[in-house]
Amino acid sequence: MMRIALIYAAALGIAATALTWLQYRFWARALSGELYILLVALGGAALGAWLARMLIPRSTSGPFERNAAAMRSLGLSPREVDVLDRLAAGESNKEIARRLGISPNTVKTHVARVYEKLAVERRMQAVEKARLLALIP
Repeated sequence: MMRIALIYAAALGIAATALTWLQYRFWARALSGELYILLVALGGAALGAWLARMLIPRSTSGPFERNAAAMRSLGLSPREVDVLDRLAAGESNKEIARRLGISPNTVKTHVARVYEKLAVERRMQAVEKARLLALIP
């Protein structure tokens, strides 16, 4: 962090020195307002880019790990987590039933229990809450 501050301080020092030298030149006097506006705009853009880079969190590219503690505390069974994975993939109840080899009525039961345990009323709410709790990728 200190190194970056020193680099910016050196750049600003060089820019100030260059402006002082150019002040005695004709074109710098004629265009001084525009030149100062340009330098301030460039400095603001550079500062904004640096702040954005520092403040925006970087995503972790490691493998996904389920939050086992949240699964236990909510009382989610492994089959309910499988159904939740399929909900996140956007599959219908029939598609989930075919993929998991269970009846559509069983899928409906699992979905209802997932809604109850996550305290939600809709599929998207369940998916959002499950992602927030790191139950699904």
